[in-house]
Amino acid sequence: MTKSNYTKISRIRTLNDFKEYLHLLGIEIPVDDTLFIGDENPLAQAYCMSDGFNIGNRFCILPMEGWDGTTDGKPTDLTKRRWKNFGKSGAKLIWGCEAVAVRSDGRANPNQLVINKNNSRALEEILNILINEHHSHFGNTDDLLVGLQLTHSGRFSRPSDKSKIEPKILYHHPILDQIYNIDQSYPVITDAEIDDLIPYYVSAAKIAHQIGFNFVDIKHCHGYLGHEFLSAVFRPGKYGGSFENRTRFFREIVQEINKEIPGLKIGVRLSTFDFPPFFSDENNFGIMSTYRNSEGLYPFAFGGDPNNPGQVNLKETIQFLHLCNSLNVEMVNFTQGSPYYTPHLTRPAYYPPIDSYISPEDPLVSVERQINVGGELKKFFSSLLCVGSGYTYLQDYLPYVAQAVVRKNMIDFVGLGRMVLSYPEFPTDILKGNPINRRKICRTFSDCTTAPRKGLVSGCYPLDNYYKQLPEKLVLKAKRNS
Repeated sequence: MTKSNYTKISRIRTLNDFKEYLHLLGIEIPVDDTLFIGDENPLAQAYCMSDGFNIGNRFCILPMEGWDGTTDGKPTDLTKRRWKNFGKSGAKLIWGCEAVAVRSDGRANPNQLVINKNNSRALEEILNILINEHHSHFGNTDDLLVGLQLTHSGRFSRPSDKSKIEPKILYHHPILDQIYNIDQSYPVITDAEIDDLIPYYVSAAKIAHQIGFNFVDIKHCHGYLGHEFLSAVFRPGKYGGSFENRTRFFREIVQEINKEIPGLKIGVRLSTFDFPPFFSDENNFGIMSTYRNSEGLYPFAFGGDPNNPGQVNLKETIQFLHLCNSLNVEMVNFTQGSPYYTPHLTRPAYYPPIDSYISPEDPLVSVERQINVGGELKKFFSSLLCVGSGYTYLQDYLPYVAQAVVRKNMIDFVGLGRMVLSYPEFPTDILKGNPINRRKICRTFSDCTTAPRKGLVSGCYPLDNYYKQLPEKLVLKAKRNS
């Protein structure tokens, strides 16, 4: 794989050098010069929700799939270990822990967790593991808010074979159909099938509430089913075409949950914008698809500009957030694009996954885009609880940026994903003013993505001593070298 010429964050030795590098790139990312200690740190401030519930600090753990459940959708010891680490992280907002399928045929892999009556006790067990671990470290869980992300993987469903995609599509996409070998005769999900799916979300929400989760996330990001509804501009019938129709799926799920489970909070993880799919050029750098329809438009990127693909246009994103407000959906987790076809937008990384391309831009540019889009949306929606993503790539300088964006009210919570796989204590060390353990900082090696792409469990094989000892470590190395 050809190496990029971008400067590694690990080689930037001082905060001033980091700021100079941002200036060299011509990008603007807020950076504080010093870190406040204890209660003076904006990241340590509680967030008061509209119902008076106080979330204890401004760190959020983002949902991640582990590919390590049982074939009937129950957690394993690996799952339990990961959730236990979430509990000891010190973050007071746990967003979904990981994506949990509402129905077996909607799993992204055959080992994804599934929420149903048969699995409820197992899910309750891992929730209690998380809560008890948090209590043992911090002595208080009254300010801890834990949710569960509900999902159907749609176009990217692999319910029975890790290597075989079994897509459930809402429309025929001119590029993604080619990438994933979907013939034009392949059936599209019917309106009746969508009608039948909605009660599964409501049932899953009921189970989550009974188990003890504080909220559910109706996942609308990363190219999965909820997200694909938002770009179904040419789908006929009541679930496609107009903005009202494309948001009907979300609206009906939320309305039914509000009606049947009034005490349950609702959130949505949303890809705020999207670009056309990217491919590798002759040097393995990412290049954007040049596809345009007969009118010269690319109309399939929600939050993107149809006239100027690769540019952000937040008009419909803002409409969607207004809809959230009207439905009493108070919590929104901002993300972007899809890890399948625009991974550099979603998970900025120096080292791309083995089946991907080298980022066509310095990953810090991708981070800047995520931060600034989140800040722009927060201006419009001060009453929404807004969580940002994409911070892990900042590595050593994450604390200085995180403090700055929260202090400036550009975001309410700083979301951490990959970072807590290698360094679960990272939020606590920041909040307590402890020295950062540079040996545990995620350097975006992308093995946590490469491993599941090769059919293995996800985890931090380079830095987590536990995963270093697993036999999968040798298998992953062999697959990388093959």
